[in-house]
Amino acid sequence: MTRTLTRIVATTDFHSAFADACGMLAHLHDLRPTSLIVDCGDFFEGTGYYQLGRGRLEREILTTLYDVLAPGNHGWPHYFEPGLHQLTVCANARNDTDGKPLFDRIRILDVGGRQVAVTAVISRQAFDAVPADQRCGQHVIDPVAALRELLLEHHHRVDAWMVLSHSGFETDLELAAACPFADVIFAGHCHSEFYGPAHVGDTLVVKGAELAAGYAAAEPVGAGWAAHTHRFPHCADLPDSLAALGEKIADTGRTLATPLGTVNEPYRNRLADRKLLLTEVTSRLHTGLGAAAVILNETVLRPARLGDVLTLGDLLAVEPFGNQLVHAFLPDEHLAHLDGFLDYLTERSGPLVTAPHPLPAGIRSVLTTSYLADTHLGGRTHQAGIPLGQAVRHVLSTAPPAEGDLR
Repeated sequence: MTRTLTRIVATTDFHSAFADACGMLAHLHDLRPTSLIVDCGDFFEGTGYYQLGRGRLEREILTTLYDVLAPGNHGWPHYFEPGLHQLTVCANARNDTDGKPLFDRIRILDVGGRQVAVTAVISRQAFDAVPADQRCGQHVIDPVAALRELLLEHHHRVDAWMVLSHSGFETDLELAAACPFADVIFAGHCHSEFYGPAHVGDTLVVKGAELAAGYAAAEPVGAGWAAHTHRFPHCADLPDSLAALGEKIADTGRTLATPLGTVNEPYRNRLADRKLLLTEVTSRLHTGLGAAAVILNETVLRPARLGDVLTLGDLLAVEPFGNQLVHAFLPDEHLAHLDGFLDYLTERSGPLVTAPHPLPAGIRSVLTTSYLADTHLGGRTHQAGIPLGQAVRHVLSTAPPAEGDLR
């Protein structure tokens, strides 16, 4: 297909939201002949579609509809896979051994008759959120320094600069101030309520709505650029070229509809309060498994609207990351100052829920997730023998009696 590109269309933080993806897929298909389709990261993880498919559906969409990708902290290893690695750009992710870039740093394309440089950055905070074993041997350099380096190398070849940023909207406002040569920064990672476009000097910062709800677009106007946000329209049917993909999505959806039990109060017919849920889970783990202390971060769960019956899809929407519970050592340097240690963890992983509260003095190990243990604690001691999702299921629902059980 011959394409004449007149605009750039950017999605972000799709997080495997296939239950609501029909409008997104159909509209991107319609826009593709005249639009450069890009994504700002975190296309993977977040629902049962990813847990069951392990990225196969996401990979098919990205290689079919997208032109350029920024890597996100969720699904980081997928961006190195054949087919996806060729689409991915990032200016500031490097190899520890030789300092070479992990991805191509730039694409230069004709958009609206202009030579446009498209690059991407990931913030240090987002990179540090990648599980430690997935980023071993890798690091990121300062995004501002990386972008300025590209400017020096390529300024004579391009008319405009587009940055796909997996950093957060507030961070991207600072990035725009430090890199005034950028025409548009497409933001991602933050899940904020603000989408822009925001003006920082002559730079526009804009973000599409997450979870397949919308997109950002930019096109040349006069001597500069204009940016907008849009919602994806409702769609009943996918185009013929995407029909096979649609059936794969529907087939996975039928599996996710498997009932697991009756939803308990206070979670029935409402948006599950993840702090309330995690507090109950943490308390039960503390008393039920006999752990001296339990530490979990709120972002380990996602809010999801529940009905009367808990389905497999509901459970995997609430706990979408497949976390295992482990016993882990506390780092020696934090043993004497537990409050400071919790502040340290909160800064890097979000709000925490602990049991008991406050933590008892003198503890050396805690029950937590494999993610926190491997990334921020002193390493695992041993597996707890239970996935977090199983603990969440027991709090959320009452399983139906087994067939033949008359009690």
